[in-house]
Amino acid sequence: MSGDDSTIGRALGGLVDASAIERILISLAALGLSVVVGAVVVLISGWVLSPCPSAPFATLGGLGEFCYNPIEVYWVLLKGAFGSTFNLATTLQETTLLLFTGLSVAVAFRAGMFNIGTQGQLVLGALGTGLSVLWVAPVVPAGLVGGVVLVAVGLLVGAAVGGFWGAIPGALKAYADANEVITTIMLNFVATGIAFTLVSEVFKDPGSQTVQTRFVPEYAQLPALVLGIDGFSMLALVGGLALAGLVYWVLRGTSFGYDLRTSGVQPDAAEYGGVDAKKTMVSSMALSGALGGVGGAVYVLMVAGQWQSGIPSLGFDGITVSILAGNNPIGVVPAALLFGALKGGSLVIEFDLAVPQQLVGVLRGLVILFVAMPEFFRMAGIRYGYGDDEPAVATDGGTPRMGGADDGGDSE
Repeated sequence: MSGDDSTIGRALGGLVDASAIERILISLAALGLSVVVGAVVVLISGWVLSPCPSAPFATLGGLGEFCYNPIEVYWVLLKGAFGSTFNLATTLQETTLLLFTGLSVAVAFRAGMFNIGTQGQLVLGALGTGLSVLWVAPVVPAGLVGGVVLVAVGLLVGAAVGGFWGAIPGALKAYADANEVITTIMLNFVATGIAFTLVSEVFKDPGSQTVQTRFVPEYAQLPALVLGIDGFSMLALVGGLALAGLVYWVLRGTSFGYDLRTSGVQPDAAEYGGVDAKKTMVSSMALSGALGGVGGAVYVLMVAGQWQSGIPSLGFDGITVSILAGNNPIGVVPAALLFGALKGGSLVIEFDLAVPQQLVGVLRGLVILFVAMPEFFRMAGIRYGYGDDEPAVATDGGTPRMGGADDGGDSE
């Protein structure tokens, strides 16, 4: 290797071998650096804008006026995310939904599959939930019992529909060697088109001019407990946290999870050890799709109360959340909270301060970029064999050796 290559290799190896505590510290340092860089960007943007449309933040001699106060911008961002009950509920609403889509993407990534189709799985899962609840509602009693039954039905149908849609690109990859990135992207458009057509032509709410289904019964919607703000339910958040723990246990504590992880990191060794690679591809994408479908179900039962066109791009945001989390199901929790806070707080900046929407987007992007980059380079280091913390695969199909991380370096 050349000197530059050796330096890069040592840096990637250090990231691969970093402990969980070291990775947390790296992420916090990256977050702090993104705030500093963002403050500089805010100052320069305000200087370029001068003369200011209102009273300037500061005037420095011959340098001119600085229109924006970076400390005030970040304070309003923080206050917009957590400063009131309503703002906190908005942040937690985003966090809850991103928990499901982040887990969906993380499971696929762990299996070596790139699921760019979580949005389509979420859209169809949401439609399946809305229609199934409307169909079952007339045959169950109203009230608490009926609500529990309808919520359970909605979640199960959402998971089943999302899982079926996720299994399609998995099967195409396994048995036709079709690139899952391309198939999942294309299936996003197919899913949106199918849902839109079905609702507009068959299941449309006759009392509405927009493309949407009828509202599900109020007792079938997840209740606004604790904070008391419509659109957020603590039950959904707790369920998402429990699901993150369950997915982590499945990946780390079951033979299925071991097959899935080793297939993603060392597919040839895993298949030599007796893992059915084709079956793992299909099942991992089905599980990923089911998690996305549950996210769609929660969107209907907690936020919208119906299927409607124009569902937010929660599936694509889930990709960012998963990368921020290093594809770790437990790491998805703080990553979803960070992303939810950025989305919620940035809305308040646009209303409270005379800061352009584009600049707010730059600040959000800087935070995501700086925090994600260490994990991105760590994933690249794992893929290209840097570091000593190599994933172990038992070539006889038995228990992996201890010591080091057996899941791609994700030692906790």
